[in-house]
Amino acid sequence: MSRRNRRIAGAAVVGACAVALAAPALASPTQSSDSSSSNGYGNHGHSPRNVDVQILSFNDFHGNLEPPGGSSGRIQTGPLATDTTDVGGVEYLATHLAQARKGHRNTVTVAAGDIVGASPLLSAAFHDEPTVESMNKLGLDITSVGNHEFDEGYKELQRLQKGGCIDDGDGANNQNSCPDGVFGGADFKYLAANVVVKKTGKTILPSYSIKYFGNGVKIGFIGMTLKDTPNIVTASGVAGLQFNDEVATANKLVPELKRKGVNAIVVLIHQGGIPPSGTPYYYTCGGGGTLDASSPIIPIAQKLSPAIDMVISGHTHQPYVCNIPDPAGKPRLVTSASSFGRLYTETNLQYDTRRGDIVRTSVDATNLPVTRIVPKDAAQTALITKYKTLVEAIASRVLGQITTDVVKAQNAAGESPLGDLIADAQLADPSTTTGGKVPVVAFMNPGGVRADLVYNAQKYPTEQPGDVTFEEAFTVQPFNNYLVSMDLTGQQIYDVLNQQVTGLNAASSKILAVSKGFSYTYTKTGTPGVVEGSVAINGTPVDKAATYRISTNNFLSDGGDGFAAFATGTNKFFGGLDIDAFANYLESVSPYTPGALDRITLQ
Repeated sequence: MSRRNRRIAGAAVVGACAVALAAPALASPTQSSDSSSSNGYGNHGHSPRNVDVQILSFNDFHGNLEPPGGSSGRIQTGPLATDTTDVGGVEYLATHLAQARKGHRNTVTVAAGDIVGASPLLSAAFHDEPTVESMNKLGLDITSVGNHEFDEGYKELQRLQKGGCIDDGDGANNQNSCPDGVFGGADFKYLAANVVVKKTGKTILPSYSIKYFGNGVKIGFIGMTLKDTPNIVTASGVAGLQFNDEVATANKLVPELKRKGVNAIVVLIHQGGIPPSGTPYYYTCGGGGTLDASSPIIPIAQKLSPAIDMVISGHTHQPYVCNIPDPAGKPRLVTSASSFGRLYTETNLQYDTRRGDIVRTSVDATNLPVTRIVPKDAAQTALITKYKTLVEAIASRVLGQITTDVVKAQNAAGESPLGDLIADAQLADPSTTTGGKVPVVAFMNPGGVRADLVYNAQKYPTEQPGDVTFEEAFTVQPFNNYLVSMDLTGQQIYDVLNQQVTGLNAASSKILAVSKGFSYTYTKTGTPGVVEGSVAINGTPVDKAATYRISTNNFLSDGGDGFAAFATGTNKFFGGLDIDAFANYLESVSPYTPGALDRITLQ
């Protein structure tokens, strides 16, 4: 496909936007870092001393080697909800990137974190080694770390970079490192500029990487994750680490890069923005659109050194190409390519060989869909086939049946059918009972519910409609979190519930799933929080002075997602894995039909 045809194909889905204070938004879904006219290819004032450079980027791949299922594998490309295109799958992503590189002598492929973690079983069953191998074949050059790169701890992240095998008992916890006996690690470079070991003050991985092209062209890439990673990752995954401020970290590295003769600098950061609520997926900057003012990337981008020429972001799983002015008031592009390999960003720019820097007015970016109408990449197909064969015995096991779709979408109060099911499974799990103390309520974080259970989703030859396989269950809960029981006072339970809509969650509520028999009412107006006296267990009001045994996962137990009250629980006891509790419960209640959403009431 020609470059111009690719550009047209991507025009409807780019999600480009301008930020308030930026230069006037362009009507086109592509966007340049300057509001002056352009031919769409970054050839602003081309002169012999200027060299064309292409940057291809994506983010939040999360081990999605196969095309995402259901609605996650479609994007809206027109004004109607039915105007959709099937996208994603690494076999197609590899082909699109290979086609995009044609005709570009100077090209680099980069990413902005969460390449692994929260992955489908095909990758997670092998500690995400398949995804690393896939990225090697894909031609990824550099990526920042994301929060999910810490799911299994930073030592495991370092192993993914360097290679080597885990002695995991050949399949302990449904995982198996090095099924072929060897793992060579990542050919691409992981960057973690703002993550240091507390004891030594040294970064766990390099802070930046310099890409040398030819003709003296060189670009420095600084890679970082969001400084709030400890709040959204299990404490054991970040133990002993310090996550520094993103702006201070990047700005401190600018002089160091300049001393090495590198003036062209791009930041890869696992933090992002959010288009306004209610806008369609193909939201563009036409008409002066903006990112939501609460977008965490805005204050970061506004404070990064003017010497930084572009920001490639992630984490929020949103598509956008935005102008956010630097501290000198000059427009600067900030991009993100959605998630799961459904889009990629093509950025074309010119490098001034005399100044040794990027011509800022030439930077031109477009988000493009990873359609499935191109040939599959043969190397990726072979890799997927290999691991599908290895994982099938685990993946195809039927756990139970559902009578209809069980979805993770929350109602207005924040309750969901799938959240109810998972919370009920955790409450029923006997592994958290200790000393005769049985939990009376279970809490589940909504961000840990990753996919729907779909009634008609038959993948294996013997699978019938309504069957739920281990693979499907794992896709719903891919973190291998442990269940934890603990004692909380009634007051601490109130505190937990109030923290859903206050503190770190004030701007964006996180309503926990709760098990059957537990009920309460809360409000977001006036003084946000739980309505006094409404919290009850099996109809009996919770006494703030009494002590209750509760169950949750180790992520929440450590205070994750802004729920500090869980961290204050006492007499904590670690049980089994959440996926095992889910699997066992589903087997016991099959065929399962979702009940009424009546546990949580919004006043």
